[in-house]
Amino acid sequence: MNMGCVSFGVLITVFFALPGWSLPLSPGDRIKVSIPEGDLFQGTYEINLDGGLKIPYLSSVPVAGLEPAQVEQVLKQEFIKAALFNPKFIQVSVQVSQWAAIQVNVAGETFQPGRVIINQRSPEELANSTSLSGDYPPQRFLTAAIQAAGGVLPTANVKHIQLIRNGEQTTFDLSGIFNGEIVGEVPLIAGDQIIVPDSGHFHTALVRPSQITIPGLRVFLSNLTQPAINNAGAGINKDSTAFVYGSRFSQAVVAANCVGGGRENAKRRAVLVHTDRITGQTEAIDRPVEQLLRAANDDETNPFLMPDDGVACYDSATTNLRGVAQVLGDIFSPFSLLFNLLR
Repeated sequence: MNMGCVSFGVLITVFFALPGWSLPLSPGDRIKVSIPEGDLFQGTYEINLDGGLKIPYLSSVPVAGLEPAQVEQVLKQEFIKAALFNPKFIQVSVQVSQWAAIQVNVAGETFQPGRVIINQRSPEELANSTSLSGDYPPQRFLTAAIQAAGGVLPTANVKHIQLIRNGEQTTFDLSGIFNGEIVGEVPLIAGDQIIVPDSGHFHTALVRPSQITIPGLRVFLSNLTQPAINNAGAGINKDSTAFVYGSRFSQAVVAANCVGGGRENAKRRAVLVHTDRITGQTEAIDRPVEQLLRAANDDETNPFLMPDDGVACYDSATTNLRGVAQVLGDIFSPFSLLFNLLR
């Protein structure tokens, strides 16, 4: 995108220095241009795909990456250069009437890296915004783009989030999101690239809901054990498979009704099946249920749940022997023999 006469570094400085900042413009944004005694030129315009603004009797004016106040100055210069207005009397006002959805790219340590679209609006929202004099785009920021890419992984380095715009790279520290510090939002424009680097370590503090992490996750549970003979009978439904981000293996085991009951159930085991989204490798973690319950904060024994993990419960040896004995009793009981003879 053409950044005009303002560099990326200046844009960021303006954003953090001034309380009355405004977002940079992107293709698809609609602006209202007002010019006293210039009815031929004023109206509502949409920024073209190439980042230019097409106004009658002017060549395409590059405005993508500029803020509305900067666009006012650029249009004044263009009108004066084209000899359409007297330099002493020209006045130009630019207001945003509708912020468009934009595409940005997110790479690195997120659950779903790739191209994402942020600030999408429903048809109802778009229809309502046309009757307003301004527009507020809460999803045109860095944190919204990271969350749209699935949120950061626990291995992310949130102190060095990289934003690349027109070949220029700027680094931002978003760690304050997790400890209550003030973190300035970073406005985005179409074509921005965001890189979430790998810290090389698993950070427990990142495994909780936040602006740049997922709020919750889904886990697949299986409890085809005694005394329940099926998942429905065990009370496993969509509510019991949904967890807050930060829940552990033991909580899924409790939700699957693998805990409690008679003493013969005390030696049940549970298996956590997890597939790494980057490498595609699947790992199975086998733990005794009682050990899980007593290792509440042990990351090695009782790991955090991740999206689409699977948890399966297995009966204890005592329960299995009792089941075998019951089957043998059914087979060799007099009633069963008589029934089989009469069939």
